[in-house]
Amino acid sequence: MTITVHHLENSRSQRILWMLEELGLPYTIKRYERNTATMLAPPELKQVHPLGKSPVIEDRSSSGSVVIAETGAIVEYLVEKADGRLGPLARRDSVLQYRQFLHYAEGSMMPPLLLKLVVSRIPIMGKIALKRIQPMIDVHLDFVESELAKRPWFAGAEMTAADIMMSFPLEAARSRGGLDASRPATIAWLDKVHARPAYRTALEKGGPYAFA
Repeated sequence: MTITVHHLENSRSQRILWMLEELGLPYTIKRYERNTATMLAPPELKQVHPLGKSPVIEDRSSSGSVVIAETGAIVEYLVEKADGRLGPLARRDSVLQYRQFLHYAEGSMMPPLLLKLVVSRIPIMGKIALKRIQPMIDVHLDFVESELAKRPWFAGAEMTAADIMMSFPLEAARSRGGLDASRPATIAWLDKVHARPAYRTALEKGGPYAFA
C-alpha cells in the first residue's frame, strides 16, 4: 500500500510531502511542471482529478483506491491514517486552535496573498490596487505574529498538521507579502520549520520550490 502524491512544482503540494515525511508514511511522487508562459498546472493533472490542480493524492490498497484533492482534506485524511499523529492534543484549547488554523490558512490568509500576486501583474492599475491589498495582508500578519508570540506552534506546545497548513501562506508572505524581521515570532517559526529534517528531506524529493 503506497500513497502517490501528484506534485506540482512551486505549489501547495510541497506541504503534503513534508507531512508524509513527518509521519513516516511510504509514498511516491509523480511530478508535474508548470506551463512556463501561464504558470498554470499542465492538462495531465485533469486525468487524475477533474479540477486539474495539485495537490492530489491516490491511496491504493487491496480493498480499492481513493483519490483526494484539496490540501486541507488531504491533511485530515493523513492524520486519520496515521492514527491521530500530528493531530491536536487532547486539551480543549489546543483542539480549537488546531481547527482554527487548519482552515484559516486557505480560507482567510491565502486569498489576499493570491490576489496580490494576480494584481501585481496588471500594469498601472495593478500598482494602485496593491496599495489597498497590502493593508489586508498586514491584518493577517499581525494576527499570526500575536498568536506565535504566545506559544511555539500554532496549536500549542507541539507541532501539528495546523503548522503544516500554515507553512505555505507564510512562506508566500515572506516572498511577496511583506513578512520580514519586523515580525520576529513569525520569522522564528518559519526558520524552525525549515530546519526540520523531514522538511528538508521533502524539499530534496519534491524538486523546485521557490518559497523555502
